[in-house]
Amino acid sequence: MKYTVITGSSSGIGYETALAFATRNKNLILIARREAQLNELKKAIHNVNADLDVVIKPADLSQSDQVHELYESLKEYDIETWINNAGFGNSAPVAEQQVKKIEKMLRVNVEALTTLSTLYARDYSNKEGTQLINVSSDLGYRIAPNAVSYAATKFYVSAFTEGLAQELSDQEAPMKVKILAPAMTETEFVKTAKEIDEFSYSDNVQKYHTAKEMAQFMLDLYDSDRAVGKVDSESYEFELMDPIFPYVSKRTAK
Repeated sequence: MKYTVITGSSSGIGYETALAFATRNKNLILIARREAQLNELKKAIHNVNADLDVVIKPADLSQSDQVHELYESLKEYDIETWINNAGFGNSAPVAEQQVKKIEKMLRVNVEALTTLSTLYARDYSNKEGTQLINVSSDLGYRIAPNAVSYAATKFYVSAFTEGLAQELSDQEAPMKVKILAPAMTETEFVKTAKEIDEFSYSDNVQKYHTAKEMAQFMLDLYDSDRAVGKVDSESYEFELMDPIFPYVSKRTAK
């Protein structure tokens, strides 16, 4: 049996992505801090396809020891796709941001993603049919006020993922590495970033996608041979493209 791993799957894009992959008859390993929401998602998945194996793995990816323990606990499964979706944002000028929150954001958005990507690539990069998909952001390619630190974490995700994709291509490894870069999406993101209880996208945002729409874009990327699936920040159209950052390939660097 093969499995798809999705981190940050208790809500938003991760939640809808799990449901979308269930329609493709994919067994799922769901990871997030909130076990109750994961169990609710498991029920929703079995309403879509009762035959799927759905494994719940509660974990706090801001804790480095839990990241390593999580990966070790999955050694018994054959993982064909790993989706690093977990992450959160911050909304404040750098000089006014809460340092503790930023440190936690760095651990989740950068450290955990890098650790899990590295371990998965080490174990699976030479297996046919495998994919690693990391979720970045439109702000992984441009910087916005009050989101400088968050954008910096996503620039890292974009550069790291694009670089890994091209590095494995240089090595002729069969694993495909891809990056999904959403723009504004109707999730819990704004509430977490601004630390508020309620936020209406329809009342406050001109353009946005729903989490279900982003999950469909995730499937489009999954089906594609392209490395980047990005929402255009002006048109809000979803585009599949080749890596954006320059890369010096071993094949041409002589």
